[in-house]
Amino acid sequence: MSSVNTAIASSQRIKQKRGQKTYDALIDTAFELLEEREFDDISIAELAQKAGYSVGAFYARFKSKNELFDALVTRHIEQRTTTRERQFATAPDDTLVREVVQGLVDYFWGRRRFWRAALFRSIRDPDFWKPLRKLSHELGDSFVARMSSRANRALTEHEETNVRFAVQVTLGTINNTMINRPGPIFMGQAQFVENLTRVFRLASGYDEVVAARPTRTPAKQRRRGR
Repeated sequence: MSSVNTAIASSQRIKQKRGQKTYDALIDTAFELLEEREFDDISIAELAQKAGYSVGAFYARFKSKNELFDALVTRHIEQRTTTRERQFATAPDDTLVREVVQGLVDYFWGRRRFWRAALFRSIRDPDFWKPLRKLSHELGDSFVARMSSRANRALTEHEETNVRFAVQVTLGTINNTMINRPGPIFMGQAQFVENLTRVFRLASGYDEVVAARPTRTPAKQRRRGR
């Protein structure tokens, strides 16, 4: 490669890196602003200014606020996927359900304005919810896989349905609480996590399946029993 081509390639990499930095800064800033007020109340000019860029820089990366919101959803999916994978890789059996429920409640409460905007948009645009529905199904997949592994067998159809229903109830309760606040227990209260964890365990049959896993007889005992 000639020195000119090398210089051109280097320049393109720098531009791409700077472009990604701007893109990430706009997304991060949007999440920060959503901690203070609703998505519809945030202007593009305000977002760009707080991120340290021009309105032109915003439109160079997003055609509209809707496209920005799509990017926020993509970031949300990436973060929730990473968190789920870490939890299922590291949490012990006896605390897994509590850790997952606590993580979901903390996350959605911290980003409640973002999530409310996502829920309301799904009413107007059902297709918008497809990747988010897939994300919830993947949480169910993770629980089914973990419980099957511990039970040393595939779950029955009934057991798997119970697990997926438990995920549905958990996420549905969180969504309903954020939008309608029906009470008597609200997000932000310790009882909310405690009761939602208990409901998940009961609905999924988690404790029965995991506790019923077969134990192996130590080799010495097997030899003595001969």
